[in-house]
Amino acid sequence: METQVKQGESLTRSAFLLAFDLRKEKLPQWGELGCLLRAATLAELLLAGNLADEAGKARALTAPAAEPGSLRAVVWEQISTSPPRSWRRWVQKDAAKAVRVVRDELAAARMINVERRRILLFPVERITPRKAYLSRRLAERVGRAIRGGQPIGHLDEDVRVLAALAAAAELKTVVPSWREMRLRRDRIRQLSASIEPIATALRDSAEAARVAAATGEG
Repeated sequence: METQVKQGESLTRSAFLLAFDLRKEKLPQWGELGCLLRAATLAELLLAGNLADEAGKARALTAPAAEPGSLRAVVWEQISTSPPRSWRRWVQKDAAKAVRVVRDELAAARMINVERRRILLFPVERITPRKAYLSRRLAERVGRAIRGGQPIGHLDEDVRVLAALAAAAELKTVVPSWREMRLRRDRIRQLSASIEPIATALRDSAEAARVAAATGEG
């Protein structure tokens, strides 16, 4: 299916498309989105065996096959050249830069349009998906994964991980209300099992990014 993560179509890129609110024609604040994208990249590296969890910290194992300049390459370089640090540290680090990197990848792949203009001397950027139906279908699949109906073991790994990340980031495109999150708490915990330290770090980081944006600190 086109909405599955395939070779060359990363969890990170899918997370970007999933975060786009088609109804409001907007993305989350860059701090929140950047944390989501870095968490998706960390999940890719963890599941591929490039990273390991060591007492709540990310430890580098083997280098991934990654294009130079890609977010996966950037994150790997940061972790492999540093002493073990918390997952939250790596989820939050350079969050805005992560958005720019993935935005440019998707634009080059002709998955999104990026319009740049100025309003009263301030640069403004408008990002729109070129194939909105992909974002819509992805949101539907991930939403169904969270709401249940199909055993978690029967879900594709990409959908399971994206559902865990979407819930941790409280993406409105997938989980519209905190009440629904509470109702699905056990289900979300099961979805997050394979990337639990990353999901926890993303949940805390996304909340911090929202607070910072609301208070003008971000």
